[in-house]
Amino acid sequence: MTDSTRAEWRRSSYSGSNNGACVEVSYDRADIVPIRDSKRLDLPHVVVPAEAWSTFVRHLKR
Repeated sequence: MTDSTRAEWRRSSYSGSNNGACVEVSYDRADIVPIRDSKRLDLPHVVVPAEAWSTFVRHLKR
């Protein structure tokens, strides 16, 4: 886990259909992508390598 107090979180454009409850990500660093649940901001976030996140997103777009 990394310090996310200054992170700029982005919510998925698909979150509108479920009252905004969604996964949020931060692209503040080039090497890692912190991920959190927008419904439970009190919980810790998960960090994945940026390359793994890019691969995941590419597979979603298929």
